[in-house]
Amino acid sequence: MACSPLEQFAIIQLIPIHIGNLHFPFTNSSLFMLLTIGLVLLLVHFVTLNGGRLVPNAWQSFVEMIYDFVLNSVNEQISGASSVKQRFFPLIYVTFTFLLFCNLIGMIPYSFTVTSHFIITLGLSFSLFIGITIVGLQTHGLHFFSFFLPQGVPLPLAPFLVLLEPISYCFRALSLGIRLFANMMAGHSLVKILSGFAWTMLSMGGILYLAQLAPFFIVFASTGLELGVAIPQAYVFTILLCIYPNDAINLH
Repeated sequence: MACSPLEQFAIIQLIPIHIGNLHFPFTNSSLFMLLTIGLVLLLVHFVTLNGGRLVPNAWQSFVEMIYDFVLNSVNEQISGASSVKQRFFPLIYVTFTFLLFCNLIGMIPYSFTVTSHFIITLGLSFSLFIGITIVGLQTHGLHFFSFFLPQGVPLPLAPFLVLLEPISYCFRALSLGIRLFANMMAGHSLVKILSGFAWTMLSMGGILYLAQLAPFFIVFASTGLELGVAIPQAYVFTILLCIYPNDAINLH
């Protein structure tokens, strides 16, 4: 019986946890999130041990590359004083690193892709969205709501924009979570389907055995394509995450 490509996304309860009538199970999703955080912390700890190396090795170069990328993104996308940018840098850096390692770990066979679940990506995007909105309200007070009515808008259009702009603003959080979830789930499902097809072709045997190796090349190509999706998705999420606080702070 062939396995469904969606079986790799199944949530498996590992440790049942009950608090009164509430159920908080420790699942494979929780396990891989903890593994991702632990791996990132260990990597950063050993790279920065004793201040790091004067001539960086491969791992230190990798961590520094991530740091420079996030720092450049913050400087380019968020306008204003450097103190404003430094406020958001730790949040954006941690978010990008977490998503990048979650996506890369999900490429390992028999692992679990945390970002392929809608509830994870939606919870992350909505929590960031709510936090950025609170910062905007703290910075501008009630003047923050002027963001929903751009300057120079004709008065007859004002009532329509006042209704549409809040919906468009709230839809940011939804689109941010859906984009990451949909791309990761679709890519992993495609790799699983092609892998099953390749295994079926090889198990048939026969004279055209060498020709049946062709599906494996397709699997390798699709795996490379999925790797090319995993990294840019973390990048896109981070760039949008830089744009949203810029709009909240500068009311563009």
